[in-house]
Amino acid sequence: MDTRERLIESTRELLWERGYVGTSPKAIQQRSGAGQGSMYHHFHGKPDLALAAITRSADELRERARAAFDGPGTVAERIAAYLRRERDALKGCPVGRLTQDPDVMADPELRRPVEETFAWLTGTLAGLLAQGRAEGELHPALDPAATAAALVAVVQGGYVLARAAGSPQVYAQAVEGALALVLQQKENR
Repeated sequence: MDTRERLIESTRELLWERGYVGTSPKAIQQRSGAGQGSMYHHFHGKPDLALAAITRSADELRERARAAFDGPGTVAERIAAYLRRERDALKGCPVGRLTQDPDVMADPELRRPVEETFAWLTGTLAGLLAQGRAEGELHPALDPAATAAALVAVVQGGYVLARAAGSPQVYAQAVEGALALVLQQKENR
């Protein structure tokens, strides 16, 4: 891994662990093993490096979600694959946690990849849910946009509950409850 990549990866980890304010240039340099000159050779400053790191985290979230959404199976199976995929529930979402960081949310450039990723995720889920409804797999009264927003909220809220309880089982319970509600609609026709 070259110096630029080490800087981005180290910043991603630090943002996830400490947030924007807690991610100092010195901490980035120490974690990456890069000197100050290298950091400023590749990036204009901390905001520029943070943007590269946030964008990378957002892109990876999309890639992992896309793998489940584009995978085999029915709509319900693909949504279940996304919700049940392996994740570190106690660590939380590297993109979702940024929404709790006031410095990231106050900066339009840093906020943009976070906002775009959640819009993409919600829109993609809504499209899948609409497909499932149109194909008769899901209840015809299901509101794809509202249900997609609820599923994204369950994932992010599941992380919060798991961290508060110190147990990944709480996350799994939230996911299974949401899936049961979405699939139950089909049964109650």
